[in-house]
Amino acid sequence: MAFPAEVLSEQEEVILHLRPHGKSVVGPVVVLLLTLTGLTMAWVLLPGNEGGRIGLALVAAIMLYHAVRYGLVPLVAWRCTHWVLTSERLLTQSGVLVRERRDLPLNRVNDHALTQSLLDRIFGTGTLVIDSIGEQSARLSGVPRAQQVQTRLYELIELSPADEPDQDEVSA
Repeated sequence: MAFPAEVLSEQEEVILHLRPHGKSVVGPVVVLLLTLTGLTMAWVLLPGNEGGRIGLALVAAIMLYHAVRYGLVPLVAWRCTHWVLTSERLLTQSGVLVRERRDLPLNRVNDHALTQSLLDRIFGTGTLVIDSIGEQSARLSGVPRAQQVQTRLYELIELSPADEPDQDEVSA
């Protein structure tokens, strides 16, 4: 699913379009495989009588719950999370049924920090925290190529024009 172009202004250019690193889908995929394995084992090992069918239905209900809750929901959330860095702002979009989109203008960013654990350094990912004027911040966890993204963000912040003063401030 591509990020909708209608949210961008005419002169705005997409620099990076990211989503959380693929390592974040490993856990949900493992959960899906384990639930399928558990259901298959129950189907093979439980007897074919009435008690076995009740047990199989119970195991199937438990496995279905875990597959949806811990497998499918995180996968769909990963698929619906977008981080778009443009020439003017950082747009974050997440949510499946209820979508949340936030804009963070680059000319208002006053700090950005990158945190990487040992595992993050191995995969080249990290958590990028971007603070701006007015107590707004964005926390992007699992950013792929995190160091390159932070460097590109710094370059764009340096190129972005400063806020123009309001007419009231100029006349005062």
